[in-house]
Amino acid sequence: MTERPRGSVTRDEDNLQIGPSHLRWAGDHLEIGIVERDKRLFNPFRRRVRGTVRVYPEIANPTAFALDPGQSHIWHCLSPRARVEVEMNEPDIVWSGEAYLDSNFGSESLEEGFRVWHWSRAHIGQDAMVCYEGIRRDGSGFASAIRFGENGSTDQVELPMVAPLPNSLWQITRRTRSDNGHAKVLTTWEDTPFYARSTLASRINGEDVIAVQESLDMDRFASGLVQFMLPYRMPRAKR
Repeated sequence: MTERPRGSVTRDEDNLQIGPSHLRWAGDHLEIGIVERDKRLFNPFRRRVRGTVRVYPEIANPTAFALDPGQSHIWHCLSPRARVEVEMNEPDIVWSGEAYLDSNFGSESLEEGFRVWHWSRAHIGQDAMVCYEGIRRDGSGFASAIRFGENGSTDQVELPMVAPLPNSLWQITRRTRSDNGHAKVLTTWEDTPFYARSTLASRINGEDVIAVQESLDMDRFASGLVQFMLPYRMPRAKR
């Protein structure tokens, strides 16, 4: 999570190198090589963080979606359902589980295009459901629910009801979607001044599910105070 200058970034069709870390497609999986240091505040030793993450897509989706009429922001859910294997050397941690892989890209920064967004993903049988909604910078809203089939199909389905969630500790407004308009926060994994990521107990398409949910406040992100704080959490290297 270190910001680096242009000269420290190289890429081709299958590889992305950012400083000493990399992402590359290796046959049937994405390999993520991590070479970093601990970035937590008040940790003067900055221990090494090294290891490999491998993401094995179970559903492959070739379709990307524009999030605004001018197509300045594109969202591509590369694998709505995947398997992950984590092998860290420093610290010594090994685990595996369910995963998800997507990408956002475009011709302008996120804070130029959006005020807030809310996203969630849940497994429905062998399929996956993604709900994505937000408010653009011009005040217009967008919302969609997409069911990704195990055969790679993508179906726009009816949006479930809005399910409000309690604000995060940093008072980020959160919401999700569920059949009955109710969902419960089980664990909040990331709680920052502009972003929160949680796991929820919810109900989608008549099934009780465990969903991953995120809320992002780009007004908060663009504020002077948060921009002042960011380098302490996400250092900027000269090379």
